[in-house]
Amino acid sequence: MADDLNWLLRRLVEAVPDTHSALLLSVDGIPKYWYGLDIDGADRLAALASSMCSLANQVGKKFSGDDPSGAGVRQVITELNEIILFVTAASAGSVLAVLAAREVDAGILSYEMQRLCTQVPAVLTTPSRYHVTHQAAHQGNGTR
Repeated sequence: MADDLNWLLRRLVEAVPDTHSALLLSVDGIPKYWYGLDIDGADRLAALASSMCSLANQVGKKFSGDDPSGAGVRQVITELNEIILFVTAASAGSVLAVLAAREVDAGILSYEMQRLCTQVPAVLTTPSRYHVTHQAAHQGNGTR
């Protein structure tokens, strides 16, 4: 299965000119599959992309008004001097991050990322590692 997902990420990178790398990660920042990155780059990008999604989610919760469904992150784009980072909610528990040159056609890349996420959502899903009950969440050290 890993080869299949790496192939999909490679296809995404190769399909859109000026795209450098793609990473599928869990929402808590663990890299699952990647293309165009070494292991250290995948770890670092996963942590950063997860943080960006978390921050964007909090902005949505705070400022989306009374509609709780408005808080969901669709896409976060960070434009820097030489690169653009696209971060998209891939499916339940997963995030897709893509690094591209500034010359990339952002519309085409966003479309291709969304297409990948809708084509194989069940494969991209990251299941929860554990189920926390309300009582268990308030037991142990450090709780108030």
